[in-house]
Amino acid sequence: MNQILPPSTHGDLRVPSGHLPVMETFYTLQGEGSHQGKAAYFIRLAGCDVGCVWCDVKDSWEASAHPLESVEEIVARASAYPGRMAVVTGGEPLMHDCSRLTSQLKQAGFSTHIETSGAHPLSGDWDWICLSPKKFKAPLPGILPMANELKVVVFNASDFLWAEKYAGLVGADCKLFLQPEWGKSGEITPLIIDYIKNNPRWEFSLQLHKYINVP
Repeated sequence: MNQILPPSTHGDLRVPSGHLPVMETFYTLQGEGSHQGKAAYFIRLAGCDVGCVWCDVKDSWEASAHPLESVEEIVARASAYPGRMAVVTGGEPLMHDCSRLTSQLKQAGFSTHIETSGAHPLSGDWDWICLSPKKFKAPLPGILPMANELKVVVFNASDFLWAEKYAGLVGADCKLFLQPEWGKSGEITPLIIDYIKNNPRWEFSLQLHKYINVP
């Protein structure tokens, strides 16, 4: 479990206390990484200043385009489903203070997972931190040793060297995943397979949800 005090600032966003901009929430299966295939309630917060050119949820970038919801509303909606794994994603969820959200999710019996680029200070009480660093805005050094999982999206062959850079900065117990960028998966997947065969500490992250057609 990783607990960090909330950061004093959250970019240029002005969000009332106890509220968060929510693009969407949905109950599905986790499609990626260590917890692939498990039932999960996703909370996609709006707002992102990382700007990946291949992002498949660019509608999440503008926080003001999405409604503000109270943490109580978010947790109540999540609690209507039997699964008790909550995945907070974005956008970039750490543009917001997630402390109250994780506190109330835990009170409702959820394990708390986050998917983040690490480009903003860590806030909240997390059972699992999936760090997916991006070249467009580097992760803050403080989050690297706290990651439970490093997930690197591979867009071209040069990304393997970049992935190794971050593998050397996370903790020894951090799980390492390589994931093909979806639009280039046909080209990149064989490269990842060969790379993992030669570097077996890495694992393949498949994006299962896109193959079985769930959110």
